[in-house]
Amino acid sequence: MPAILQPTPESIVQCAERLRRGLSVAFPTETVYGLGCDSSSEAAVSEVYAMKSRPQSNPLIAHVLNVAMAKKAVVGWDVRAQRLAEAFWPGPLAIVLPRRAEICALSVGGRMSVAVRMPAHPVALALLEAFGKPISAPSANRSGRLSPTSAVHVAEEFAEFADLPILEGGPCEIGLESTVLDLSRARPMILRPGAITQKDLEPIIGAVVAPEIGQQSASPGTSALHYAPKTHAELVDEKNLASRLADLPERVAVVAFAGTIVPAPHELFAMPRHASAYAQMLYATLRRADGAGAASIIIVPPSDRGGLWDAAHDRIKRATARRVG
Repeated sequence: MPAILQPTPESIVQCAERLRRGLSVAFPTETVYGLGCDSSSEAAVSEVYAMKSRPQSNPLIAHVLNVAMAKKAVVGWDVRAQRLAEAFWPGPLAIVLPRRAEICALSVGGRMSVAVRMPAHPVALALLEAFGKPISAPSANRSGRLSPTSAVHVAEEFAEFADLPILEGGPCEIGLESTVLDLSRARPMILRPGAITQKDLEPIIGAVVAPEIGQQSASPGTSALHYAPKTHAELVDEKNLASRLADLPERVAVVAFAGTIVPAPHELFAMPRHASAYAQMLYATLRRADGAGAASIIIVPPSDRGGLWDAAHDRIKRATARRVG
């Protein structure tokens, strides 16, 4: 089982040295925990892809300490990028621009662009400062599975990697992955929805294209099936829940708002009704439901839309992609 390390100055330095040797480190951010490596090293990036069983066509986000480090990673840092950084960094916004050679091609699936982000977590920033270079990091989980929002989740995902250090950072504040915004095209486009929304972005840089929820692509975490539990999962609207449960003789784990009526032998895994709390708890609750020994999982999607709700809808739609329709 990997070691969970308290983020002392000594452990931060040790993890930075590990990155310099081309090895990986798990670390917290405000969104989810990441599995980090040296963005400039194809060997290090290859190890991360292998650990996750992640397709090498799926690009990684390069995490940076500040705007100065971002400018060394990308070409064309313009007034729009600067305004976005001033408004939302550190925070859950990844900005896509053409990459410099410092970011190896393998880390971006051979693309000419890279998404860069300054995380809003003191442990992540301390690691970036100690390392002194961008850290490419997808979520610290097996490819396609539920993202980790605690150090324990990471340890469970990579139980056989005893030498993987995991920096403890507590529960993730936001709990869903960052917004990915492509500035490399004529009109900015959201490639992945997150806590920073179209309404947040447009007052800063003007019109932004936002594709339909679940239709984004060419970005980390936007394959059709993603963020999925191991247990069979499906989406069922609240009005159809009772009839669907009546059709299922075996125990079902139901992820729905607190107060939803779920008859025995089925079990309710209650979710809060506030968007930020819902987002923060989504992956952890799905993990509990996944480990409950139920025959299947039903997710009752919120009726709410807009803002962080859209990011939550994107994740649960992808988590149940095999079962929708």
